[in-house]
Amino acid sequence: MLSLLVGVAALSFPWDASRGAQALDSSAAAKGNQFVRVPFADPGLGNRILISFEGSMVRTDKLEGYHVLYVGPEEIAKLNEAGLEVIPSPLDEPVPLRLPGYPCYETVEETNLAAEAMVSTSPGLASLVDIGDSWEKATGQGGYDLRVIRLGNVEVAGPKPSLFLLCGLHAREYATTPLCLAFAESLLDGYGSDADATWLLDHHEVHILLNGNPDGRKWAESGFFWRKNTNQNYCSPLSSDRGADLNRNFPFQWDCCGGGSNFECSSTYRGPVPESEPETQAIVDYMRSIFPDQRGPGLSAAAPADATGIFIDVHSYGELVLWPWGFATSQAPNALGLQTLGRKLAYWNQYSPEQSIGLYPVDGATDDFGYGDLGVAAFTFELGTAFFQSCSAFEQTVVPDNLPSFLYAAKAARAPYMSPAGPEVTALALDVEVAVAGESVEILATLDDGLFNQVNGSEPIQAIVGAEFYVDEPPWGTGFPHSLAPADGAFDSAAESVSGSMDTSGMTAGRHIIFVRGQDGSGNWGVVRAAFIQIEEPEELPGLGWIGQALLGGAVFLTGSRHAFRRHETPSEPPSAAAE
Repeated sequence: MLSLLVGVAALSFPWDASRGAQALDSSAAAKGNQFVRVPFADPGLGNRILISFEGSMVRTDKLEGYHVLYVGPEEIAKLNEAGLEVIPSPLDEPVPLRLPGYPCYETVEETNLAAEAMVSTSPGLASLVDIGDSWEKATGQGGYDLRVIRLGNVEVAGPKPSLFLLCGLHAREYATTPLCLAFAESLLDGYGSDADATWLLDHHEVHILLNGNPDGRKWAESGFFWRKNTNQNYCSPLSSDRGADLNRNFPFQWDCCGGGSNFECSSTYRGPVPESEPETQAIVDYMRSIFPDQRGPGLSAAAPADATGIFIDVHSYGELVLWPWGFATSQAPNALGLQTLGRKLAYWNQYSPEQSIGLYPVDGATDDFGYGDLGVAAFTFELGTAFFQSCSAFEQTVVPDNLPSFLYAAKAARAPYMSPAGPEVTALALDVEVAVAGESVEILATLDDGLFNQVNGSEPIQAIVGAEFYVDEPPWGTGFPHSLAPADGAFDSAAESVSGSMDTSGMTAGRHIIFVRGQDGSGNWGVVRAAFIQIEEPEELPGLGWIGQALLGGAVFLTGSRHAFRRHETPSEPPSAAAE
């Protein structure tokens, strides 16, 4: 990747008419903040700096190997303590930018309208849930509802595992909310035409909080380098540094380990108590309502291997996939499962997979809460290469890189500590799209057990030992497994092509769904992939009637290509007189 020099918005601005706000003071400058460059010799060190000081990040130049940070004495002391070079760099002050220069990003209002449109268009698949209020709304100063778009087919009974995406918690991270909106749209657009999108919305649920910090986002849309919520009780009512860092305000291990700041004007101010902010309270309550508590008390208690649910807090920037713990260097009790899933998610977006602790701890964070409080497989994504990511990079890189990762997370939510270790179905095809009941249909698939991002360690890769398909009912339902055979005659490789015949006798006319999955040498079944098949009723031969067809004894008549032949079987009983 070439130089990632990206301008971002200035840290405080004068009065802004679009917000109807009073003038903001420059409290950040008053407390001695300055722009500095911090060189790093290798990408791993660069990632650790970013994780520990993401609240102070301005931009990164990976080619030249340095971060630009806006820091005060407290942060400078920590950088020095870590043995890092800190170079004052006043010329790195960023250039103000405004959201109108980013046509690919929806405003808060446009995001709400888009969500409402999805619900209106797909009422049986999408609904909006008001989970609470922003700080400004809770205090009668305007503000917004926090609304989750909930995706899932209400006509299909549960219980259903959940994927929860939390987006826009830090206001200046432009790409997060539009990416989450694009994912919701892709699932709804695919329902009925894409087999995977269809079974996911039938058998799983996806919950997306599009704007976790809408008050702050509104300031960021005006070009402010805003991170926290807008609580006027902290720092100064008119300060651009007011508010609490919502990603240091969650109740699990809050203020345990120096992973946030007690200084109200700091970008990582944790709040006076855990869950002090209405946004945090709403998110905590909602997560506890959709995820069962699957982990016992104590830091050493592990969630069971068959625990369900995935939580992803979507941030920018850094091109990272992170998992707990963030408050400590020690590994979480389910570290192996979290790591395996993290490396699988990072395969799809090619981000760096690692535990969410850098040079210093992060406490009171969302992912530690999701896993620590509920046992949910919890992650943080750091998207892209800038807070105010360019539209070209967003559309050409961030979206296509991350939608497959989100899709995989939605699939793995049923068994996040087990299925990611298994092989992926990388290709699936049927030899015909339409078949007559009674025909044999060939299923062709390829499987791969090695789809992991092996940066920062490695995942074991094993030979595939089995593959199977199900018709209409998935493996966790009442479906019956049918074996698929290796194309080369033996299951002896981590990547295999498999095939098998599906007898369509007795299948009703209409569309059916075929589920395929594979198993590796350690007994791990991967997530399923699906395809549609359309079944048609046999056509009755003109003039022969039931007796004539019976005499033919189920002969096959070809009327052209393989895709056009029709098979006529001996009926089990004569049709009614009306049919004759």
